[in-house]
This record gives sequence, C-alpha cells and structure tokens, in this order.
Amino acid sequence: MPAAFRAWWLPGLLLGLSLQLRAGVEACSCAPAHPQQLLCASAIVIRAKVISEKVVPASDDTADTQKLIQYEIKQIKMFKGFDKVKDVQYVYTPFDSSLCGVRLDANKKKQYLLTGQILDNGKVFITLCNYIEPWDDLSPLQKKNLNHRNHMDCSCRITTCYTVPCSVSAPNECLWTDWLIERKLYGHQAQHYACVKRSDGTCGWYWAGLPLEKEFIDVSEP
Repeated sequence: MPAAFRAWWLPGLLLGLSLQLRAGVEACSCAPAHPQQLLCASAIVIRAKVISEKVVPASDDTADTQKLIQYEIKQIKMFKGFDKVKDVQYVYTPFDSSLCGVRLDANKKKQYLLTGQILDNGKVFITLCNYIEPWDDLSPLQKKNLNHRNHMDCSCRITTCYTVPCSVSAPNECLWTDWLIERKLYGHQAQHYACVKRSDGTCGWYWAGLPLEKEFIDVSEP
C-alpha cells in the first residue's frame, strides 16, 4: 500500500479507527489522493530525521489497552504549521497497522517528509492516510513545490480520472490522469506538476520547472 493517501480530518479519522477496532477489521483503508491534496488537508508539514522510537500508552486511562508508537525526531524544516507549533520533537502513530499506524525507520536515522494533524494536547499524530515519504524519494520538483506552491493553492480542486469519459465540472478543478495513462496513481503528473490558480481564477496543471504562466497544460478531458 503506498504511503501517500488522503489525509482525513482527525475527528473523522479517529472515529473510523475506533469503528474498525470494534468491528475487528484487519486492514487499514484510506482513499487515494494527489499529494497536493494531502498537503492541503494536513495541519503540519515538516522534514525530519527519525532518531528513535518506543511504544507508549495511548492515554492515561489504565483501562485503555491501545498503544501508540512515539517517534523521536529532529525537525529539519517546517513547511506548514508555524501558527500551531514551533518545534516538533515527537510524532505519534497507532501501534496497530490495522489502525493505519506508520512504520518509520529509526535505525538508519532516515529523513522523511511528514504530514499529519495536531491533537488538542499539542501532539502531532500521523497515519498512513497522511502523506509520508522518505525525503530522498521525492522528486526535485516536489521538494521545490514544498517551498513555493503546493500547499498554497488549496482553493484548487483535483479530480481523479479512473476511466473515460471523465472531465472537470468547475473552472477551479484539475484532472488527475496518472491512473488512466500510467495505471498507477503516483506517476509523472503527481511527481512533477501542481494544480495552480491562474490569474483569471481558473486552475491548471503547472510544471514547476518554468516560471508561472509559462508552462501550463490543459487537461479538461482525457
């Protein structure tokens, strides 16, 4: 299962995880989404190195048997979330993979792009439904977009095209065709293009390698 999936709003996610636990569901399930959507839906976006990990109780309630993995991290750069936290030292994820818990490599001090939500107590909570990737696996243009465009154009909507016919239904939509063309979700379009608002208010796919307005591609119908 790819690490990049649609980041649910935390209350809905926690409710879904609770229902899964009660029903005995054995697998995590998240709706796929474009990386730009995942960044927009996240409360925090950081680049960090994983230092260590340990299993901790999910709450102070002694009757609560659920566990979390606490990852100690060294924050390298924050791209989103400045208004909520200053420096992140720990991130938390469900211990059980069936609850969408994330497994990060703490042994090799690996760097990751981490996105997630912030709990009321200030803890950063991550799951497989967030956009989490090894930093070295990101394309140069994806790294550039983190600094400039992706999480700034959240007024644009991205529509996933699985089969034909499919088309945009509003001027602020971009049609995501990686699955249709390459038979995989996170292909060339997801790695190298951002859905950006034009000066006339419409949205279009923009290749981050050229100045804005110089390289838009129009994909309204495949």
